[in-house]
Amino acid sequence: MTKQPNVLFLMSDEHRADVAGFAGDPVVRTPVLDELARTGVVFRNAYTPSPICIPGRQCMMSGQLPETCGCRRYGEDLAPGSMTFARRFAQHAYHTVCAGKLHHLGVDQMQGWTKRIAPDAEVGDRYIDGRVEAAFDLYVSPPGTGKWSNHKEIQRAGIGAGPCQRFDLEALGAALAFVDRFFVDPFYDRPQAPRPLLLKFSLLQPHYPFLTDETAFTYYLNRVPIRIAPRSNHAVLSRTQAGPDVIASERDVRRATAAYYGMVEAVDTLYGQLLARLAHVGQDLDDWIIIYTSDHGDMLGEHGIWEKTRFYEGSVRVPLIIRWPQRIAGGQVVDANVNLCDLFATLCDLCDLPVPAGLDSRSLVPLMTDGQPYWRNESVSQFGADHVMIKQDHLKYQYYGADGTEVLFDLKVDPGEDENVLDDPAYAEVVARFRARLAELGHGPHPEPAYVNAGYGR
Repeated sequence: MTKQPNVLFLMSDEHRADVAGFAGDPVVRTPVLDELARTGVVFRNAYTPSPICIPGRQCMMSGQLPETCGCRRYGEDLAPGSMTFARRFAQHAYHTVCAGKLHHLGVDQMQGWTKRIAPDAEVGDRYIDGRVEAAFDLYVSPPGTGKWSNHKEIQRAGIGAGPCQRFDLEALGAALAFVDRFFVDPFYDRPQAPRPLLLKFSLLQPHYPFLTDETAFTYYLNRVPIRIAPRSNHAVLSRTQAGPDVIASERDVRRATAAYYGMVEAVDTLYGQLLARLAHVGQDLDDWIIIYTSDHGDMLGEHGIWEKTRFYEGSVRVPLIIRWPQRIAGGQVVDANVNLCDLFATLCDLCDLPVPAGLDSRSLVPLMTDGQPYWRNESVSQFGADHVMIKQDHLKYQYYGADGTEVLFDLKVDPGEDENVLDDPAYAEVVARFRARLAELGHGPHPEPAYVNAGYGR
């Protein structure tokens, strides 16, 4: 019987796809991710299924778009017992372990993981899947508490250590200790290594607060690009995530960006420490499947806005690397449009596990091994009940139901996403095609009667 490969799933929070050395950024220092990219496959057009934390993460875990799995906005979680890729792997004898952020707000705080270390479960202690069954109520923040405004976050950006740094160090410590026990167990000489492992190491950085150490901050302060551009006049694309509608000064943008770059470098360093520990206990990382991605990006002041929830590239596009030298040639760059939902089927394909029915997930393996496979060159993202993005080839269509507006960007001629060409007669046929696809996906003024999955195979 062929030994099942171990899988390491590295994940950050709010990491723009273009802020990495392997993505062409000449300033940020990401040697660990750059080496994974050099020896793996980089997907240049990977998109989140939803440009906000919880839906983006849970859609990825379930291999389903928001409309399919019911996670359309912040606060909505997967139903208890949902089929996630962690649960699928656990069903096939994998030890599924997560160190760090999962961001569940529902009653099922495990969702297929057999072990959680350094967890972020803060809303209760009821664990489904045979664990603690205690009284559980969703926590609702009282008035006057919660996040600060974007403006305040930007103004306080700079040197320091905050909750994200503390969380990430705790997650690293827990992950390192687990690796020692699982592969060596030096005290009892009972390592669990014969059992295949799916290990997720999920960090909070570079999510705001924008804070970093003095060395990194002073290095980046006079080097970072400053993303200051006029805000769109579109009702949604111009909307800030939170707080007063204030345009930040160039100084504030520079400091926040420098801190953000320092946080990206910190994430890279933490990943390097985990990889080094795996090698230290005798693991050949070329035998491992290693994946790196993030849940969404951050606008960093681009188009005058911050954070995520927008379908601009800075918010909706994510970094994605898949590395497995044993089977997949490294040094590849894939330009096809893909989605984080596709990781479910991809992981199953790589590990020879059956793919569950009803997923909005396509295996990316053919893109990495077959050269020119058939591929519906599309990626879909959704925010809330009726904001939908469909990216096909270099064209990005957006529908805003409640606002009654549509947007079309042609990224080949307008990479900065400044010009809405929806009403340009040259794109009339393209717009009609997008509207038909929108209806197939269950949205728009005339949606099809029964929602179907993404239907990539149609």
